[in-house]
Order: sequence, then C-alpha cells, then structure tokens
Amino acid sequence: MKVLIVLTSHDQLGDTGRKTGFWLEELAAPYYHFKDAGWEITLASPKGGRAPLDPKSNEERFKTDQTRRFEADADAEGQLDQTVRLESVSADDFDTVFYPGGHGPLWDLAEDEASIRLIERIVDTGKPLAMVCHAPGALRHAKKPDGTPLVAGRELTGFTDSEEEAMGLTKVVPFLVEDELIAKGADFSKAGDFESYVVTDGLLITGQNPASSGPAALELIALVGKSAA
Repeated sequence: MKVLIVLTSHDQLGDTGRKTGFWLEELAAPYYHFKDAGWEITLASPKGGRAPLDPKSNEERFKTDQTRRFEADADAEGQLDQTVRLESVSADDFDTVFYPGGHGPLWDLAEDEASIRLIERIVDTGKPLAMVCHAPGALRHAKKPDGTPLVAGRELTGFTDSEEEAMGLTKVVPFLVEDELIAKGADFSKAGDFESYVVTDGLLITGQNPASSGPAALELIALVGKSAA
C-alpha cells in the first residue's frame, strides 16, 4: 500500500514571534504504524524540502517512544529533509492520504490549492482519508462536486475550542477548527480535552488531538484493508 503523508511548510505562529510547524507525535506515531504494516510512505509539503517541526512538540513532556524512534531513524529524518512539493503529487498514485496536525496547517494547508484539490480527488475517487488535530481545518474550502462544503453532514472531530483555549492561542490562530467545521455544516463531536478520540464516517477518519494520531492511523490501516478486500 502507498500512503501520502501531507505536512505543513508554515513555521510562524502568527505574529507572536514563536515557531510552529507540524506536531512530532502526529507524524511519528502514524509513520511507524504504516511502516510496520509494510506500507510505502511518501512525505509531501507545500514548499517541499524540510518540513518545519513545532519545537514545543519535541519538549521532553511530549516525547513518546515513537518520537524518539523517529529522531534516531536516519531514513525517517532523511525523508523529512526531502519532502516532495505537494503540487507535484497526484492522488491517483496513492491508496490513501494522512494529514498530521500542528498549528502550521491552519495557515498553509487550509488555503493551499494543491491540498484542496488532493482532498477533493481522494474523496471523489473513493479512497480513505485521515486527518488529525488541526489538520481537519484543511477541509474548510474543500467541496463536493455540487459545490457544497465537503464536510457538510459528515461526522468528524478535530482540535477543539477548549483545547485551543488551554494552549492560550484562540486569538493567535487564523480560525478555530471546531467553529469552522461546524460553520461548514459538519456534525462535530469531541471527547474531553487532550483525550484520544477518533471519528470514522465512511472513508473519512478524523482524530481530535495528538493522542488520537496513533489510533487514527490504526483505523486507517484497517479501513484500507477493508477497501482493498
């Protein structure tokens, strides 16, 4: 199986002067679930090259066995150094797509035309799509063939308003994931702050937060298996 993992290229946390990017656990946990399943992994980002890591996600309190495994993995780090440009990839070349979060996607992937086209194509061709934490915000401009919001009437989750409030960033981010998806007609549900929570609606899988990234990847593996059967 071939999976495309789409990472952010955005590294500025609004006008705070602080750095952001992708959240390490949200890449590392799925990466090794996919690798251990024997999948072929391609990393992509809007700008290509090294995708920026949110430095906060690499603080000791947020490290996991999988993040440590990733940092010690020369092949994985090499892939991260050389992500392909998102506009150069085709959804038709992959069996499924996974979007890790971090705050970065709110600025670039949510507005990126190549990302929007990729999402719409994956859904239109009946392939599974998984997104976790802030990454479901990248669905905000995606549309169905009839022009209505892709998320309208879909059950999903994502980083919640209360979790953003706990991070102290509700006034910094360009939009709140929960509010935006609800405004687009999504049936948004959630668990407690920072608890693992995954929602599967047909071939769309969404996870609420970093703790949900591994479980969302395992759900995607199971779903791809069923789709291929």
